[in-house]
Amino acid sequence: SLAGGRLPDVPVGPGHAGRLWAAVLAVWGGGAWRQPCLPSSWACLFCLLQNVRIDPSREGCVRMWVPFGVALMSLAVSCSGLREVAEGPTAPDGHPVPVQLGPADHWLPTRREFRHKSNITFNDNDTVSFLEYRSFQFQPDKSHGLESDYIVMPNILVLAAAMLMENKPMSLKLIMTLAFSTLGERAFMNRTVGEIMWGYEDPLIHLINKYLPNMFPFKGKFGLFAELNNSDSGLFTVFTGVKDFSRIHLVDKWNGLSKVSFWHSDQCNMINGTSGQMWAPFMTPETSLEFYSPEACRSMNLIYKESGTFEGIPTYRFVAPSTLFANGSVYPPNEGFCPCRESGIQNVSTCRFNAPLFLSHPHFYNADPVLAEAVLGLHPNQEEHSLFLDIHPVTGIPMNCSVKLQLSLYIKAIRGIGQTGKIQPVVLPLVWFEESGAMEGKPLRTFYTQLVLMPSVLQYAQYVLLALGCVLLLIPIIHQIRSQGPGDATSQPSVGTQPDRLPGPHTPLLQDSLSGQPTRPKV
Repeated sequence: SLAGGRLPDVPVGPGHAGRLWAAVLAVWGGGAWRQPCLPSSWACLFCLLQNVRIDPSREGCVRMWVPFGVALMSLAVSCSGLREVAEGPTAPDGHPVPVQLGPADHWLPTRREFRHKSNITFNDNDTVSFLEYRSFQFQPDKSHGLESDYIVMPNILVLAAAMLMENKPMSLKLIMTLAFSTLGERAFMNRTVGEIMWGYEDPLIHLINKYLPNMFPFKGKFGLFAELNNSDSGLFTVFTGVKDFSRIHLVDKWNGLSKVSFWHSDQCNMINGTSGQMWAPFMTPETSLEFYSPEACRSMNLIYKESGTFEGIPTYRFVAPSTLFANGSVYPPNEGFCPCRESGIQNVSTCRFNAPLFLSHPHFYNADPVLAEAVLGLHPNQEEHSLFLDIHPVTGIPMNCSVKLQLSLYIKAIRGIGQTGKIQPVVLPLVWFEESGAMEGKPLRTFYTQLVLMPSVLQYAQYVLLALGCVLLLIPIIHQIRSQGPGDATSQPSVGTQPDRLPGPHTPLLQDSLSGQPTRPKV
């Protein structure tokens, strides 16, 4: 941690300097540049650690964190029409016939999701609290069908209320049947896609809110996503990483709670991971993505699948394990989410006003095959119905994601409630939705320049500098050799360099200094 003066153990070699340098530039981001960083591995590593934290004293860090996710996400919902479900058709052998769904991919209204953080408060315990507001805007150019199209859907209020009355006295069931008839409620309804998604006025809601004001969390319109539009996802308190970098982005509390109380085990009630927007940097294939989802009322964990690239930027792809929605008999740690039905669907009734709702992958992908066989028109496959997140491993920032989930309702005929008719027991898909997003535009170009282009330049630059260093080393050697010249190598030694000899008896007294012959004295 930075507080202890230590840096995490990250393998650093000759090729890591460029990648770390580029990561620093990416995290800093254009206007957030405040101080220089030399392209050395440890210097850039320190710079990166300084800037992925949520540090109120560094304007660039906060500016990068606050608007993250704004105008990057789109929501697509596929609603399924129903045909004569209430009559409960049976085969000649008496077994129920699989439910026939309408064109499941005809209604695909797409809305773009906008997010912004508000009420940002930095606390003394190295955490920051915030509310993140969401709003959705319809995108007709990316939609198949309109939100004004009518579709036949199960009446969740009626069928859920009927399931809650299953074990109640017959007198109460008859009273409920009379109330449904008076209000004109039926087991199935014909409404527009927009009403089903974002809410519609229902007399049953007004009646319930009048006599049971705290039974439902909504007071006005009822819709599958009515509580998501123009609302927040709860008060998140996450660690900033300023004092303890090892806990960066991890959730400390949600709505003031360290754990929830929806489930039946401490492990399932734990709030683990991040808020689902950013993760700790320096990921490895052994890293897992853990985050808390308020919509699912639980923490989820994704595992590494493969490395790849997005628009030329290196990424790690994380996917959901096959045990994400497995029941307790298949995966014992999920026992706390029970009561369970077939494996592959999670009972979320405890956090959804006790309605028999189930969460799963679309078309019951990775679930018990009997679920898909009970509903005609379902064809689960990995390419269309799995979810994934592509994360840049050095910074922990998502580059591309596609989260696909399905919401289903368990329905059956309830004796004493006439509206349920002869409905055969079935887990019926209501909607499956895809929340997808990718980095695009100027942020993508900046990331590509600083995460791909600059590292490539630095990668080649190190070889150019190595070659240049060799040339500079050879220049003085060559200069020294050439400066001696060819004549100097064969020249005779001078007289001054010859060793002195003692004179003999026949040695001339005078000798020519050049020819070595004796000289005569001049008169």
